[in-house]
Amino acid sequence: MIELNLENSTLEEAKEEDLNNLLEKIHTRKQGFYYTIDDDQVIEKINRFAKENSDFEHIVICGIGGSALGAICLQQSLGHLYMNKLHVLDNVDPVMIKELEEVIDYSKTLFIVITKSGGTIETLSQYNYFSNKIKENGYELSDHMVVITGPQQNPLRDEAEKEDLTIFDIPEDVGGRFSVLTVVGLLPAKLIGIDIEKLIKGAKEMRDVFLNPESKDNLPYQLAKTQFDLSQKGKVMNVLMPYSQKLVKFADWFRQLLAESVGKDGKGITPINSLGVTDQHSQLQLYNDGPNDKLYIFIEIKDLRPEITIDSPYKTTFGELMQIEKNATEASLTKSGRPNITILVDSVTEETLGQLFLLFEGATAFLGELMGINAFDQPGVELSKNLTKKALLK
Repeated sequence: MIELNLENSTLEEAKEEDLNNLLEKIHTRKQGFYYTIDDDQVIEKINRFAKENSDFEHIVICGIGGSALGAICLQQSLGHLYMNKLHVLDNVDPVMIKELEEVIDYSKTLFIVITKSGGTIETLSQYNYFSNKIKENGYELSDHMVVITGPQQNPLRDEAEKEDLTIFDIPEDVGGRFSVLTVVGLLPAKLIGIDIEKLIKGAKEMRDVFLNPESKDNLPYQLAKTQFDLSQKGKVMNVLMPYSQKLVKFADWFRQLLAESVGKDGKGITPINSLGVTDQHSQLQLYNDGPNDKLYIFIEIKDLRPEITIDSPYKTTFGELMQIEKNATEASLTKSGRPNITILVDSVTEETLGQLFLLFEGATAFLGELMGINAFDQPGVELSKNLTKKALLK
């Protein structure tokens, strides 16, 4: 199980909240991110679809925001760093589309179109473009495209039904940034060979911790309380710094989760994604000697394998070197009076990644209640979407 080390948080003894009260407030939000992971029928449908569609050489996701970041994180964390068949179009930059078409073979490519609302402009534009391309190349659309969308009728669902495409439902009570452990993340994960049962197992283990009313045992609460109390003392930015190349995209996923959840009503904590040891050489000067307005959250991997020996200039291994550098960074920030905490993970596996997802989702739910806001809506994003649609209709 994941561990949480708060000794360098610089916080004095803080008032404990009534966890039963906080949990009850979260329950009244009627959000399913912590119980839809019990839906075994969805897992069975995903496994069946993946078995029937195992021959594709390329998997392309058309989606943006929460429809994309989870899958990107899963691939980076659990796949091979330099060999992969998953391509994620999380932008409408024409260069991305052109260069994707230069590397895929339409006959060997499956497109996964993801939008909960079914009306996301960027995703519908990609759907229209690639569905036409598949047909122009002489292939059946239903053989090369699958749709993941909300359960209610919407423009994408209407199109998918007309074209007889396979459709997977996103649970109504799970928002995009909390959807990585639904079919949104699980279907792409299964198609690239990730053990999704182990991923869910880890998530369920952390869910038990999240629902524990004892603060000393509730890691999501402890993380949220630290974030909240330090934000009240002017630490209004959170730097997530995993010491693992595998988890660099986890920091990207965290950035959306925190920003969209707590940035509202004039309140918020600004997320910053960072990477150890890389960003010791690009950001550490600011962190140690700039404004003291940040909480630093390290993710430390206990078992950094494989053991690759360095003979010179120092006799060590690359894993030991990474650990030494993390310790030095932690010590330097602590000496400079910069609050920092460490999340300790045995190794990067399906099970521990599932735990990490639920740790941060649970912490974000607690953080919303501590800040007195709804962590599950996104009025600022909706405003931008509406303005975009209005401009397109002119």
